[in-house]
Amino acid sequence: MNVAGIGKRFGATVALRGVTFAAAAGDRVAVIGPNGAGKTTLLAILAGVLAPDEGTLELPPAGWVPQRSAVYSKLTVRENLELFAGLERAPHGAVERMLELTGLGGDELTGTLSGGNRQRLNVAVGLLGSPPLLLLDEPSAALDPAQRERLWTFVGALDATVLFTSHDVAEAAQHAHRVLVLAGGELVAELAPTDDLERAIVCAGS
Repeated sequence: MNVAGIGKRFGATVALRGVTFAAAAGDRVAVIGPNGAGKTTLLAILAGVLAPDEGTLELPPAGWVPQRSAVYSKLTVRENLELFAGLERAPHGAVERMLELTGLGGDELTGTLSGGNRQRLNVAVGLLGSPPLLLLDEPSAALDPAQRERLWTFVGALDATVLFTSHDVAEAAQHAHRVLVLAGGELVAELAPTDDLERAIVCAGS
């Protein structure tokens, strides 16, 4: 995927300005930065939910997992997957494949799932169409440490390029191959996970 000079405005507010980066197949890329840096806006543009005001995108079909869960509490796990598989025109067998991948019981009522299992289902919905690119917006924000570990074990086993946002610097360092630092809508640094990410965040917010 190639992202070149992406810009986005909301009225007089500049949300993104000249954001440029690339990712190879199979990369896991974290996007970190202070609140209001433009992280969610960037992912929404990559997912096609928002249109950029400027710049160009060259990227494969993407699965989009927003911060707010897309699944329905009153449906079972299988019913949720079947509903979204129909909307996404997912290939035959996609629901069974996602049930096997998540390890969730199809007859479980979604509203009774733990936070971690619900998020695994949310990610599975984004994977129904077998997208080569998966976009995760703060995927572990509401999870406890054990649930986070299970989620990242699940994501780490995927055969897809993964781009995710996070406020957790340790999470970015552990699960990403590269880390993009956004501040004020601009890409201010592209770092290795072994770099001093805490210092990068402080500098970006100052």
